[in-house]
Amino acid sequence: MQNLTLVSCLLLLTFSCKQQRTDAPEKQWYKGNLHTHSYWSDGDDYPEMIMDWYKSHDYDFIVLSDHNVLAKGEKWKRIPKSPVHEGAFEKYLEQFGEAWVEHREDSAGRTEVRLKTLEEYRPLFEEEGKFLIIQSEEISDSFEQKPLHMNVTNIQQKIEPQGGTSVADVLQRNLDKVKAQRTETGVSMFLHINHPNFVWAISPEDIIQLEGERFFEVYNGHPLVHNYGDSLRPSMEALWDKVQVAYRQDGKPLLYGLAVDDAHNYHVFNEKSSNPGRGWVMVKAKDLSAAALIEAMEAGEFYASTGVTLDAVQFDGQQLEVRVAAEEGIAYTIQFFGTKKTTPEKYGMLLHEVKGTRGTYKLQEDDLYVRAKVISSKPKQNPYQIGDKEVAWTQPVVKR
Repeated sequence: MQNLTLVSCLLLLTFSCKQQRTDAPEKQWYKGNLHTHSYWSDGDDYPEMIMDWYKSHDYDFIVLSDHNVLAKGEKWKRIPKSPVHEGAFEKYLEQFGEAWVEHREDSAGRTEVRLKTLEEYRPLFEEEGKFLIIQSEEISDSFEQKPLHMNVTNIQQKIEPQGGTSVADVLQRNLDKVKAQRTETGVSMFLHINHPNFVWAISPEDIIQLEGERFFEVYNGHPLVHNYGDSLRPSMEALWDKVQVAYRQDGKPLLYGLAVDDAHNYHVFNEKSSNPGRGWVMVKAKDLSAAALIEAMEAGEFYASTGVTLDAVQFDGQQLEVRVAAEEGIAYTIQFFGTKKTTPEKYGMLLHEVKGTRGTYKLQEDDLYVRAKVISSKPKQNPYQIGDKEVAWTQPVVKR
């Protein structure tokens, strides 16, 4: 009897240990912004003030992606002579104190402030599992005066703009540099294409030529980026679908769409300013670390949003399901877009539409890919464009 009891205990212990080894931690949704600026380049506020804004507005992770610079070394910022910027300095000084804020007067009597590095201000804000700052750089290159901007999330060493012989060549050279750094360091990172329609710099054909690009901004909150295209040039969604068709036909990985705010302006909030809080991503990851977030995003386990929150995005290889975390009194329309294999020239067709908070679409054999968009009746606060409603975009899926 004692032997049987001992055997039973050993079996129970073995089963329990096996469960502990195989049960994966439950994934959670994390809110973050992957394109933001500070006084380290052309933003108009201090890194600490910006971190405080995002953390106090319930973001879980954030980057400062300043142009062609990492927040390292010594940099002094002369405060612009305007009531807004002078007032911002006083607010910064009041919040963080004389012991933290290093400032001086230059020969002309103008105030200069030493900008804190990432390693200096990071401990003030980061909390394990609650708030994460990821190092980033906006590689700002050009070709024939066209601005070609790309963000590198979790970059480890600064990358200089690589130049090139065409728009696509410039993008590819910078992309290859990021891939090389990732290989050399063994650290997860990725490059995404910023605001293709900014000065109409990047066309769908440019992106189609690339090898290894996985991400681009389907929505950018800067007022000059032409998210919706014009009578001659495609919107970001139309560009997304056109590139997606070419990628699928060429056997390339799916292209995923980000929403970002591209914030530069933190003092004046209106449609003419590039303000925080306009667009973000919601990532379903196993934990709040750069590696886990990038792993999830590369698997397409995230959605982009300007305000709509989703309870679930589920895909079983056959059916895509979207469930909205509804707000009382707000109506929702769930649209499923895709392209048919037999008519690839008709890219981005509306395949199905549902009024309500839950929508499903079963992929057909003829579907090249499918993505969902959720449109709310709720007006977007401080919108990119007057009249905008809150929206969310899921990532494209293909039938398995």
